[in-house]
Amino acid sequence: MKSLRLEDAVPQSGSRHRKLRVGRGHSAGQGKTSGRGMRGQKCRSGGGVRPGFEGGQIPLYMRLPKLKGFELVNPSSYTIVNLKQLRDLPADSEVNIETLLDAGILTATSGPLRVLGDGEAHVALQITAAYFTASAREKIEAAGGTCTVEA
Repeated sequence: MKSLRLEDAVPQSGSRHRKLRVGRGHSAGQGKTSGRGMRGQKCRSGGGVRPGFEGGQIPLYMRLPKLKGFELVNPSSYTIVNLKQLRDLPADSEVNIETLLDAGILTATSGPLRVLGDGEAHVALQITAAYFTASAREKIEAAGGTCTVEA
């Protein structure tokens, strides 16, 4: 077998084309207008329109509304309850998502329970939740209740 040498390497047949010489007469195939047609902006040197140009009409990228903000990829959702919703519960009762669903205070859950401080804590409650606001914790403990943060 003959050894392969660099000077013997040639491109495959049909893979290389000669550069098309435009504007060099009729017989060359691309004479006179060089394949650009007759007159107009597109036939001129440097002619053409910018990307997105629609002939003077308001282009699509300007007709569409601008995006407002962005959407989170993995948004976190919580089940929210305010202290004013807990005013009808009996004193010293255990409060968590299950008991709130049973009592009819919540109709559905959408994540961990968060207790917010809107309203007053009238009775002592033992509340178990994932998060308490500072005002909610203060009002619950002032009424004699306890706040337990679940992991």
